Amino acid sequence: GPLINASTRDKVAELVEEAAGDGTIVTGGGAPDRKGFFYLPTVIKDVARSAGILATEIFGPVAPIVRWDDLDDAIEQANDTDLGLISYVFSGDAKQAMQVAERLEAGMVAVNRGLISDPAAPFGGWKQSGLGREGSYQGLHEYLEEKYIGVDW
Repeated sequence: GPLINASTRDKVAELVEEAAGDGTIVTGGGAPDRKGFFYLPTVIKDVARSAGILATEIFGPVAPIVRWDDLDDAIEQANDTDLGLISYVFSGDAKQAMQVAERLEAGMVAVNRGLISDPAAPFGGWKQSGLGREGSYQGLHEYLEEKYIGVDW
């Protein structure tokens, strides 16, 4: 997919290369030979838990796949970061998916969907993934100066 500039494309390539050292690139993994700042959609399996790609908001077309011992381990590892913009949960069990979504430390959680943005919903992260929100009435309040006036007659 297209990226914002050459340094972003190079950073994505560096993270993929490091992650592929312990894992396996299933598809993609590189910049196509064409003009622009493109990087091929990439899937990497068996990524080491210590890989930098798991602790970075790469904003690139890369899906690192990590194996977990059990669901609690997966949630613990997902939350073991100072970032928290978005998490994704895919499940055939609606109750379990919602329980997982509640436990994830992210500003947004998509359940059984890839697209999360909606103008009526607040967009923003937890931890170091951003302060404040954009979109929805919560986002509108970011641009307002609120005032409280207390009065006794």
